[in-house]
Amino acid sequence: MNLLSLFSYFSNDLGIDLGTANTLVYVKNKGIVVNEPSIVAINTITNRIEAVGQEAKEMLGKTPGTIVAIKPMKDGVIADFDATEEMLKYFIRKAHQRNHLISPRIVICIPSEITQVEKRAVRESALRARASEVFLVQEAMAAAIGVGLPITEPSGNMIVDIGGGTTDVAVISLSGIVYSRCVRTAGNEMDAAIIQSIKRKYNLLIGERTAERIKHEIGCALVDTPASMEIKGRNLIEGVPKTVKITNEDILEALGDSIATIVETVRVALERTPPELSADLVDKGIVLTGGGALLHNLDKRLHQETGLPVFLAEEPLFSVAHGVGKMLDNMSLLRRVSL
Repeated sequence: MNLLSLFSYFSNDLGIDLGTANTLVYVKNKGIVVNEPSIVAINTITNRIEAVGQEAKEMLGKTPGTIVAIKPMKDGVIADFDATEEMLKYFIRKAHQRNHLISPRIVICIPSEITQVEKRAVRESALRARASEVFLVQEAMAAAIGVGLPITEPSGNMIVDIGGGTTDVAVISLSGIVYSRCVRTAGNEMDAAIIQSIKRKYNLLIGERTAERIKHEIGCALVDTPASMEIKGRNLIEGVPKTVKITNEDILEALGDSIATIVETVRVALERTPPELSADLVDKGIVLTGGGALLHNLDKRLHQETGLPVFLAEEPLFSVAHGVGKMLDNMSLLRRVSL
C-alpha cells in the first residue's frame, strides 16, 4: 500500500444527506454509518440537548413540559440554526466514533430551490461542526449519481426524489441540471393530510408516528387490492381512547392532493424539457427515489399520467447517500457538480 492509498484509507471525508425526516452519513471506505431521524430533544429550562436522532424520535409526543422534541429541518432547509449545528456535530462525532481531532471534508446535499441565505446557513453549520472544507450538491444530482444514471453523457436523465420535506424533480445532462423544480409536498405533508382526514372522517385524533405507520402499511397512489388496518387514537367528541378500522381507499382519498401536486410537478418538468432531451426520456423514462417513492403504486400512477416508463430505484432511501459515496471516490466529479 503506497502512501497515497494509505492516506485515503484513513481519510475522514464524509457525505451527509441532511434530510427533513432522516439524516444519513456516508464515510469514505466504510459506507453508510449513520441513519437516524433528524430530530433533537431539548430541555427548555437548561437549554441542553437531551437526545438526538432515534433516541429523540422515541420522545416525540411523549415528553414532559420541560423537554421538547423538535425537527430542526423544515421543507429540506434549516429552520433552527443552533439545533441543526448540534445535530450535525452529534452525527459527525458518531460517524468518527467520537474522535474529536478529525476535521473532515464534508459533502452536504441540499434541495434544488434553496436560497443563497439557506446555502450559507448549511455551509456555516458544517464549518462550525468542525468541517475543514464543505461541498454543497443538489439532492437530485446526488440521487441520480447514486442510482447509476449516466449523468456525464449528453443525454437526458430524469429523476424524481421524494423526501420528507421536499420533492425534487430534475432533468440532468452533461453533469449539469437542465431543469429542476422543488415543491414542498412530500412525506411530511402526506402524514399531515392523513391526520386531518382521519380527524374529519372519524373524529379521531392520531399522532405523527401513527400517521407515518398508516402511510407505510396501507398508503397508496392507486388501489388495486382492498386493504385495511386498525388504528388507535383519541375520540374528539368523547375525549377517550378509541380503536377505528380504516381502509386504503380512505388513505388514497387523504393523499389525493399531495399525489396530484407531485404528478403536476413531473408534468411541468416534462413540458419544460428541451425536445432533444425529451426524446431520450421516451426510452429511459423517469427514476423515482427517496422515501416517498415507496408509496405503493406511485410508479404505476406516474406511468398512467405521463405515458413514460417509471422505475423505482433499488434502494430509494439510500440513493442520495450512495451518490455522495461515489462523489467522495471521484473528486473531479464532485468539483464538477458541487455548487
